[in-house]
Amino acid sequence: MPDGTDQRVIKALGSISEIAAADWDACAGTGHPFVRHAFLSALEDSGSASDESGWIPRHLVIETPEGRVEACAPLYIKTHSYGEYIFDWGWADAYERAGGRYYPKMQCAVPFTPVPGPRLLVHQALDPALREELQKLLLAGMMRVADQLGVSSAHITFCRKELWELGKDAGYLQRMNQQFHWHNRDYADFDDFLAALASRKRKSIRKERRKVAETGLDIRTLEGRELEERHWDAFFQFYMSTTDKKWGQSYLHREFFSMLGERMADAIVMVMAFDGERPVAGALNLKGSDCLYGRNWGSLQSHKFLHFECCYYRAIDYAIEHGLARVEAGAQGPHKVQRGYLPAPVYSLHYIRDPGFEDAVADFVDRERMQVEHEMAGITAEYSPYRNADGDG
Repeated sequence: MPDGTDQRVIKALGSISEIAAADWDACAGTGHPFVRHAFLSALEDSGSASDESGWIPRHLVIETPEGRVEACAPLYIKTHSYGEYIFDWGWADAYERAGGRYYPKMQCAVPFTPVPGPRLLVHQALDPALREELQKLLLAGMMRVADQLGVSSAHITFCRKELWELGKDAGYLQRMNQQFHWHNRDYADFDDFLAALASRKRKSIRKERRKVAETGLDIRTLEGRELEERHWDAFFQFYMSTTDKKWGQSYLHREFFSMLGERMADAIVMVMAFDGERPVAGALNLKGSDCLYGRNWGSLQSHKFLHFECCYYRAIDYAIEHGLARVEAGAQGPHKVQRGYLPAPVYSLHYIRDPGFEDAVADFVDRERMQVEHEMAGITAEYSPYRNADGDG
């Protein structure tokens, strides 16, 4: 390459601890909490993302001949498809019924975290043209590692649209899904947001919030160092209770939450409900430069609309108060539409090594993408709670 990227070295690391936090974060930046070294290292150091859990770290790093880190990517060898949220169970089943071996595969992602964001991380100080060349080098390097390891495929999930387009040119298949996000239209307060809604939707939300207020629960928003080990103990109980009920499997270990509190206090926003002084429910959010990301929720008591209050309405309150542009409340949830969260596209890239299987997957993702686009347009046009369907208020 004329820019000299051919002189650089690509390494695959067996642990995030093999790279200095400062070097990784110089590439990841500070705007997105989930790709920070602190978050990824808490997953690994707590044992949540590990060989035993089927998330085997193989992070890619690009270094100059002098050993300076210029780019990196969170990468894992997967022995299953759990904890991904853009699921390929059907692909695995079809390939194995045809006599192939789908696992292991490679996954460029943040484990257990259905949050769109940067995936191929390039040093923030570099020239934009060189940054793009280094991303291309990571894309090619990921393919090369997949070929060398003999895995079935490589997947880059919850990536940004710019990378999605770049990946297409590099030979990856494009897939589209959807989530539901809330956008701040410079609202002065929650009532200002409600004024942008149709009258019936506005009344419904007010009723839901009033019902929660009538429970007598004390709902507090706790940030950073306000959270003590007793809060994390309680939240882990909520988390375990909810995962047991919903999925029967918990991904995150108790130690992860303590490490998160120690290493990323600046990014943590916890909405916690108290019955007297006893914590009974909570919603864990992480804060980026322009967005509040909802991550985990759990409750030990059943109160109608409490989930909506803690996860959606208090998040909107916080975003408005702190001037954040968006709230991304996680995976699933057409029920979020009536509460101001509209469909947003979610992107992923896929490299399938078997040419015949690649053709089948390519046909699937093309048809799926048309279906998702149609569904998003229909939801916005027919079910948007806003007086203007685009949510501009």
